[in-house]
Amino acid sequence: MAGIPELLKGRSFTRVGDWTRDELEAALDLADELKQERARRKELRVLPGRTLALIFRKPSTRTRVSSEVAIAELGGMALYVPAADLQLSRGESPRDTALVLSRMVSAILIRTFAQQEVEEWAEHASVPVINGLTDRAHPLQALADAMTMRERFGRLEGLRLAYLGDGNNVCHSLLRIAGRLGLHMVVATPPGYEPAPDVVAAARGDAAVTGASVELVDDPREAARGADVLYTDVWISMGQEEERDRRLAELAPYRLDEELLGLAAEDAVAMHCLPAHIGEEITAGVLYGPRSLAWEQAENRLHTQKAVLALVIR
Repeated sequence: MAGIPELLKGRSFTRVGDWTRDELEAALDLADELKQERARRKELRVLPGRTLALIFRKPSTRTRVSSEVAIAELGGMALYVPAADLQLSRGESPRDTALVLSRMVSAILIRTFAQQEVEEWAEHASVPVINGLTDRAHPLQALADAMTMRERFGRLEGLRLAYLGDGNNVCHSLLRIAGRLGLHMVVATPPGYEPAPDVVAAARGDAAVTGASVELVDDPREAARGADVLYTDVWISMGQEEERDRRLAELAPYRLDEELLGLAAEDAVAMHCLPAHIGEEITAGVLYGPRSLAWEQAENRLHTQKAVLALVIR
């Protein structure tokens, strides 16, 4: 494997829009290389002695495990610290905590609620800060999704990506990476569930440069028709449990099922970033069927996570 490029050393990754098209593609190319080397059981200990601090306010499976395995396979170590165990829980500011941890660790990954908290960490830390999920964005997931689509189709430019359901954090990051990398993206949501207008505007700005497009519709059948990828996510995110009954009723027509998949292109695939709730946003037949890429997405969280860490940690 060629040496790690220097263009992103010391940089944070708090949202997809932080990185240019060339930088995102560099991460995808490196992730492909790292995946191939792992398959050959070749050790690439490019980050010996480095420490990644994991600060989590929310539970996690894929983000935590991919982060811990990624830094270990690169020769470093992970320090998992729930936010409740830090002085953050007793009122110490993110700024002070970031200043302290920057003297002790090589990078900080944060999984929290408010996007502004991640931005505050990145502003004050002197080491890279990585967004492990907020209510606003999930850039690591979008990067793994782009890798997964590129693996399946051999390209990203010109693909039609249809997102169905709730215009949430995953949808936001997919919009940004689609615009940057040239995918046509259509988002189908009920009224009131649309992605944030400023995210849509930014994605359309990128799409105008790359020749892609961004559409918002309220008919899931319209979105699915001719799509190369049908994508869905949970309808009740962490913190929305009190809205469960209303959300289930209003989002039911957007379930990713066999009928919708049948409207897509002949070689179309279904994607879900997990965890999945069978019978709500997706059917068992689609999730576990031959056209599902959900498990490839989950695996690729590891490879893209390794790429991000290798690119940003000095």
